Amino acid sequence: MKYYKDKKSGNNLSILGFGCMRFPGKNISQIDAEKTEQLVLKAVQNGVNYFDTAFTYGGSEDVLGRIVKNNNLRDKIFIATKLPLVKFRKYRDFNTFLNTQLERLQTDYIDYYLLHNLSDTGLWKTLCDIGIEKWIEEKKRSGQIKNAGFSFHGKQNEFFQLLEAHDWDFCQIQYNYININYQAGMSGLKKAYDKGIPVFVMEPLLGGRLAAGLPSAVVKAFRSANSAYTPAAWALRWLWNQKEVAVVLSSMNSSSQLEENIRIADESFADMLSKEESDVYESVIKIFSDSFKIPCTGCNYCMPCPHNVNIPGCFMSYNVSYTAGMYVGVQQYLTSTGINDPRINYAAGNCRKCGECETRCPQHIQIIKSLEKVSKRMESSIVKFALKIHDKLKK
Repeated sequence: MKYYKDKKSGNNLSILGFGCMRFPGKNISQIDAEKTEQLVLKAVQNGVNYFDTAFTYGGSEDVLGRIVKNNNLRDKIFIATKLPLVKFRKYRDFNTFLNTQLERLQTDYIDYYLLHNLSDTGLWKTLCDIGIEKWIEEKKRSGQIKNAGFSFHGKQNEFFQLLEAHDWDFCQIQYNYININYQAGMSGLKKAYDKGIPVFVMEPLLGGRLAAGLPSAVVKAFRSANSAYTPAAWALRWLWNQKEVAVVLSSMNSSSQLEENIRIADESFADMLSKEESDVYESVIKIFSDSFKIPCTGCNYCMPCPHNVNIPGCFMSYNVSYTAGMYVGVQQYLTSTGINDPRINYAAGNCRKCGECETRCPQHIQIIKSLEKVSKRMESSIVKFALKIHDKLKK
């Protein structure tokens, strides 16, 4: 296994991190603890030492905590988990969640603690007013939190501002070869790197859709270039080719997935791709772009919207709902618009048809009409019902 040297902490982190959101399951709501333990132990034996979970990943913290405790792994791995940014009213509310997580994980400290989905400066200000910065420093002094960061699913300009808002130890973004200009994007990745903030990447396979279920033309392009690599391997190699990427998180739920990812990680290094391989990604990205219903490149020239609509995020989610399936599209729409959270609602339905965005769009997209299409598809009664079910399952 290859390792990333975290200059801020001095830690050597495996460049392949284990995402714990999709542990093997017995059914839709129950984790298979035995299979998960076997997989975690195999990962550790092969050098994986970074494990990422969250308060809202149903049962994940508890299962990981038991595995770590029963196998004496605590000194061998780094645990990352996340503070859910619900409606905090008092300073002590932060402790309520952290103490619960420490109990679940059966540990005295968290190596990498993230503010979960900190997606705009307004929410950051609200947290600051309650005392989040004081609390973070207090917990770092006590040793309960070793490194503090945030995960991000918002607008690119908000990411830039959040990087400047606090002395972060690290950050986590959604990033893959079809999300180059989505959310923080490549520009955000480079900005964080230039500031010396390690960037951990989530959704490298877009919920598995870049490993299976790809358009046939994409599969053909990859196979023609090099049949030795699976689509998943192509996606991971694209990330590890970039020096700015510190750790890539993969939610592995089978031995075959784990073995392939470890093999690709062992072979990978920055600037490893040949000209021919880079051209393949360009052709694949073009295939995706040509299949998009709305020809948005994610350039962000339309932003900021005076009515707070995340225009590029709405369009990307809408397009993905066609190219990768409605489930993935809705997931992206949920995270990039916060439609079920009244504090950070950037949904298409908020458009007031002022037209300011259309004057700045280099693609000359009819943004107002396009947002109406997005709202109709992504904010339907069926989708809203699904979001309510999603919220209930998280609790």
